[in-house]
Amino acid sequence: MTVSIHNPDQYMASLRQIIAQGRKRIGLLVGAGAPAGTFPPGSSQPLIPAVAGLTEMILAALKETYGNTLASLIAEIENPNIESILSRVRSLAGVIGKAKVHDLDGDGYRKLSEAICEQIGLIVNKPLYDGLSPYTEFVTWISGTGREHPIEIFTTNYDLLFEQALERAHVPYFDGFSGANEPFFDPSSVASNDLPPRWTRLWKLHGSLGWASNTKGEVVRTGRGTATHLIFPEHLKYDQTQKAPYAALFDRLRAFLMTPDTLLIATGFSFADAHISARIDECLSANPSASVFAFQFKPLDQEVHARDIAARRANMSLYSPDKAMINGIAAPWMPGDLPTRDWSAIRATYWGSDVKGGPAQFQLGRFDRLARFFASARAAQHFPTAPPPTESTIVVPAPILVPADAASVASAAAPANGAT
Repeated sequence: MTVSIHNPDQYMASLRQIIAQGRKRIGLLVGAGAPAGTFPPGSSQPLIPAVAGLTEMILAALKETYGNTLASLIAEIENPNIESILSRVRSLAGVIGKAKVHDLDGDGYRKLSEAICEQIGLIVNKPLYDGLSPYTEFVTWISGTGREHPIEIFTTNYDLLFEQALERAHVPYFDGFSGANEPFFDPSSVASNDLPPRWTRLWKLHGSLGWASNTKGEVVRTGRGTATHLIFPEHLKYDQTQKAPYAALFDRLRAFLMTPDTLLIATGFSFADAHISARIDECLSANPSASVFAFQFKPLDQEVHARDIAARRANMSLYSPDKAMINGIAAPWMPGDLPTRDWSAIRATYWGSDVKGGPAQFQLGRFDRLARFFASARAAQHFPTAPPPTESTIVVPAPILVPADAASVASAAAPANGAT
């Protein structure tokens, strides 16, 4: 009998080589955990809160006008957050007409929906602070080497943080819009994707601050952060993504994943968005040469949506603080001997403890740590002990098997390494 363990040094040595070379077709999938994991200097509060913080701020802002109605709705919702609340509000707005539920009729719930959406726009419209940040570090990595293929950033976030970081570094990018006075969305350019590789692609899957509808009903980019043509977090997401410009952006995600030998790096993304997760699952099944590396913030057992895909698709690797699921095998982390004498400094970029005296864990589920890992990979050296990726495939090493008589040793060591 044997048990499996995963050696983080083995996988991170391989990843450093891949992201440093500039030959791999690489995309980033960035979710709400990215700005929530970004802290301005000297602040203990994230730049933009995650769903729980967003919910608290919106309820506080609307308490005076809609407090009683919102309290009644929350009492009826299991595990209420701003996503489920907005879903209930829009459902009521569409069905009750002149009747009243919790003091509001259909028109009242439409106004409440608009008020919630306005608050979301206000909260996420935050400027990127000056100096070093995870966003500027990712841009440093993007611009730090010549590339055969452009970096493609797919994000569900509405904020303008990547735009600001790219512009500050004078890195050209294309977001699907063309023009100067009132930029229009050009789906043919998104589909052809034939700009030079040095142009980063930035695909806002759920829309963005600065998007609005013109008098013809077309989506344009206004350049004003107050404009909010967004797919808000509620039950109509799937239907809305079938319309322009969102259909073209989701087609671009599919085209990327269906291209041979691609790597999609997910960060700050829970995989709870079913319309995105289903697309990824479908493409991984149809294109075995594509790979997804998902860097998750929570312990593996809590990452239920990501774990569900990784258990079925061997070409999706899931990296959590305590464990990893690689080639469909879930196992705890256990570092081995240092690949080289100089590797301890590199290991510190992905392995360590957040609490003094606490257990060491895998750190790259944090957006800021992953950004630093990517930025530092510009100076990556090729170690002879690292599994070398080829130009045609991504090498994902097999899990390490330890004999049954060593299982107790592995079990005892796992908690000290952050395993559960």
